[in-house]
Amino acid sequence: MNLGHIHHVLTEAKKITNHTDYVIIGSLTALGLDVLPPDEMVRSIDVDMYPKDDPARAGEIAAIIGQGSAFEDEYGYYVDAASPDLPTLPDDWENRFVVHDFGDVRALFLELNDAAISKYARGEIRDRIWIQEGLKAKLLSMPIIEYRLRQTAFLDELEEASVKQRIAEDRQFLNLER
Repeated sequence: MNLGHIHHVLTEAKKITNHTDYVIIGSLTALGLDVLPPDEMVRSIDVDMYPKDDPARAGEIAAIIGQGSAFEDEYGYYVDAASPDLPTLPDDWENRFVVHDFGDVRALFLELNDAAISKYARGEIRDRIWIQEGLKAKLLSMPIIEYRLRQTAFLDELEEASVKQRIAEDRQFLNLER
C-alpha cells in the first residue's frame, strides 16, 4: 500500500459520509511517515479507519468499500471499520496524530510508537514483525514505547504482563541495551 491508496480510500469514504478527516490506525500508520517504511510495515491491504468526528459511521463505510465489496474486487484493498475505543493506547494518543493533508481529505495517522503499544497488546505474529522491522529501521523508539507504557490503561494485569514480556523478548532479539 502507499499514500495514493490511502487517498483513494478516503476520497471514497468522503462520498459515503461527507466527512473529510479520517483516523488511520493499524499497520498502515507507517504510511504517515516522511520516509519510506520497510515493506513489512505496509503489506496490509485493509485500511483500519474511522471518520474522526463520527466514528460510528466506520461500519457504514466498510459495508460499501470493505472486505468482500466490489471495491475490494476492483482495487485489491479495502476499508476495515475501526473505533477509537478498540485498541489499547497510551493517554493523549489523539494529540499525537501525524496529519497528511491531501487537499480534499485528511488522514490522521496514529503516531507509530502509539501504534506499537497497541500491536504489543494484540501480540499477533504479524504485529510483532511490524514492530521489529520498525525498531530495526529506527522508525520506532523502544525508550518512547516503554515511557508510554506507563501512560497506558491496559484491559487487565494479564495484558500488561504480556506486553512487558513481548517488549523484553524484542529487546533481547534486537540486542537493545536497556
